[in-house]
Amino acid sequence: MNEDLVLPAPRARSAGADGDPLLEVSALTKHFPVKGGFPIRRTIGAVQAVDGIDLTVHAGESFGLVGESGCGKSTTGRLITRLLEPTGGTVTYRGQDITHANRKELAPIRSEIQMIFQDPYSSLNPRQTVGKIISGPMEVNGIQPEGGRERRVRELLEIVGLNPEHFNRFPHEFSGGQRQRIGVARALALNPKLIVADEPVSALDVSIQAQVVNLLQEVQKELGIAFVFIAHDLAVVRHFSQRVAVMYLGKIIEVGDRDSIYARPRHPYTHALLSAVPEVNLAEEAGAPRERIRLEGDVPSPISPPSGCRFRTRCWKATEKCGTEEPPLIRLSGDHHGHLTACHFPEEPTTEVRQEGVVLDRNPVAPEKDATE
Repeated sequence: MNEDLVLPAPRARSAGADGDPLLEVSALTKHFPVKGGFPIRRTIGAVQAVDGIDLTVHAGESFGLVGESGCGKSTTGRLITRLLEPTGGTVTYRGQDITHANRKELAPIRSEIQMIFQDPYSSLNPRQTVGKIISGPMEVNGIQPEGGRERRVRELLEIVGLNPEHFNRFPHEFSGGQRQRIGVARALALNPKLIVADEPVSALDVSIQAQVVNLLQEVQKELGIAFVFIAHDLAVVRHFSQRVAVMYLGKIIEVGDRDSIYARPRHPYTHALLSAVPEVNLAEEAGAPRERIRLEGDVPSPISPPSGCRFRTRCWKATEKCGTEEPPLIRLSGDHHGHLTACHFPEEPTTEVRQEGVVLDRNPVAPEKDATE
């Protein structure tokens, strides 16, 4: 990376300073209809991809979103950027309700909310050159950078670790990791206020991941950009995000600052998720070992999720109460301010190995009741 390259000066901010609410999501819901029947097709159900989540992202903040595949993370990102129409709830950006805003109403804020997509292959137009792909947002929004658009595109290419001479190449001439870096450059082209990064480094080589994450952190610091950082790699999320939310089957089950989530988790699923992270520590005096939890069974279908707590079918602490009452997302006694957990029987705030170990119940309690009862 050329050390002479400098980031552009931050734009004047018209709404608040760092730390003020930038994005507020309340009871956000997205259900995809399931069609069936012959010869007349009708709606027979719905995939509850996102089912009533609340979150707040402050100006200049990095907010991490983690969870298993299929839990609704990417759908949440697309709802925030209004690439998908919400089924219910509200999305408020800088005090403006954009939940059901039309194309004309969204036009002024499109340049302020950008997205880095998960799939580096389908997110780039194969018929356009790299220069056209990155300069396209500037052209649409009528932005003419100092020195011209081509010069700015070449700077962005070098910033993300690509050769500026790649300006006239097409996407098929790049590897998956290189394509993802092109997507990062495109998202930075308009100096946005909020970037939804959907697995931005999952397709990159390990040696490049740190470079891109450090780049995003530098951009965030210099330009005051807020991030919604969606990822599976818990180590990357911990390094990049100031606050972290854990999703399971369309619900946020725990949210808090990164130290609370990683060192003092309370929800059983968060414990299991953190215990799956490989730990390389050969030192005998390295301290207490970390607990190991292996979840059995598959994630339930989002078409017909379990009643009550959605994690109860895989939880070793589930009781009948978990099947009849959905736990609220609240602050538990002893937790830091802003650390919220949705669990009737939370774990102790530690990740150290328990003496008795963790025994998973192969026949979870609180089975589904007959609908006729």
